[in-house]
Amino acid sequence: MSVYPIVRNGIQNLVYKVIDPGVRAAVKIGITPNVVTTLGVLGNAFGAAMLVYAALFCEKADYSLVGWAGVVIILSSVLDMVDGYMARTANMCTTFGAFYDSVLDRYCELLTLSGLAFYFMNIGLAWAAVVTFLSLIGSIMVSYVRARAEGLGLDCKVGLMQRPERVVVTILGMLLTGFLQGIVAFDSIWFVVGGQIIIAFFANLTAFHRIIHVKKQLHE
Repeated sequence: MSVYPIVRNGIQNLVYKVIDPGVRAAVKIGITPNVVTTLGVLGNAFGAAMLVYAALFCEKADYSLVGWAGVVIILSSVLDMVDGYMARTANMCTTFGAFYDSVLDRYCELLTLSGLAFYFMNIGLAWAAVVTFLSLIGSIMVSYVRARAEGLGLDCKVGLMQRPERVVVTILGMLLTGFLQGIVAFDSIWFVVGGQIIIAFFANLTAFHRIIHVKKQLHE
């Protein structure tokens, strides 16, 4: 058995233990999973708006707002874990809730990566914007292939660069770019650009891996 799924599940369970008291308190005051999901996408939209603002009104060599946008997006992404955990622990699971969460997850990625692409375009890194569009294509296709496979009654959760990994790589790149500027010996923008290169390659690889996985299942 691969070690990676074990490590990933261990981290996930640890996060659940940390957020459990807050989740139970939120349920008691009447907050629902769908409300949490909505707050998450609004937070991502605000983070993307910060990137647009930085691109238009900040000095091109100042990446500090990129780091703070990363902080906003990571807090919003935590809500993506909260809504599912809340639905399960408070017996609030609904078909619409699962559908709503999945749709807004796509919006979150579209907003964040579009904000980054806009930022790169406006600081003179058009090639990095193209890479970000490729990572966006891969991200959407990973989710789409899974959805189509599950529509055929097939399991399709294979692949390395799934949504949690993409979110972590993107946010980590933003945080390092913003808060290590002037500390590292090179231009810290390479942290977030490098993250998008990784996602562009491995997300599209994951999408094709899933296509092959589905083909094998259909042949069997």
